[in-house]
Amino acid sequence: MKVHGKRHWLHVASTDKYTCYFAHPKRGSEAIDAMGILPEFKGVAVHDGWKPYNGYNCDHALCNAHLQRELIGIEESYKQQWAKDMNELLSEMKKYTDECKEQVKDLDFEQVKALEKRFDTVVAKGIEENPPSLNPERQGKRGMYPKTKARNLLDRFIEHKEKILRFLKDLKVPFENNQAERDVRMMKLQQKISGTFRTTRGAEAFCRIRAYISTIRKNGLPVLEGILAALKGAPLAIP
Repeated sequence: MKVHGKRHWLHVASTDKYTCYFAHPKRGSEAIDAMGILPEFKGVAVHDGWKPYNGYNCDHALCNAHLQRELIGIEESYKQQWAKDMNELLSEMKKYTDECKEQVKDLDFEQVKALEKRFDTVVAKGIEENPPSLNPERQGKRGMYPKTKARNLLDRFIEHKEKILRFLKDLKVPFENNQAERDVRMMKLQQKISGTFRTTRGAEAFCRIRAYISTIRKNGLPVLEGILAALKGAPLAIP
């Protein structure tokens, strides 16, 4: 976001019932702390894996839509079979969990175990396709084993397996963070139309107003009535 002609960051935390927007000149933990949600949050935070999020004491799940886009890029740019296989496996896992939700049935432990085993098999294939290589010119320096983009992505699948597959073991956890992505679209539209905010106070007010309207809509309440109620000092109570 542009405020006073300077770059700020729009932070969003949302569920299917609530939306919170927060503008801040920083992107990292200073802004997240000031927003005041993640420091107290005890549920499952679904995000893109950006490092500052991981420092907060809650359960974490990675957005698989982000990972699938990266897998497609690795498949197309590096012609790596493991990336294609992993992308297809994640889609199959999503299809299975979606069916469980639609049919209101519990996860089958044996099927989950079988899918997880296939995940490990694909990772093993990825390791075969991306063995560590020693660069003699960089011995003794940081990064003496330089990694390709493919290997870096593979390492994330190894290190963060639990976060990636959390949706497969808990049906309350979504496959991706599309809820937040959708909630950001209106704010991006404002930037295209207006471009910038003249004051910090204006940016903060806009975030509060849009968050209130978004939350009203998510709960099926009348927006105009909600705005009038807020102007009268008695905003609508959200269940």
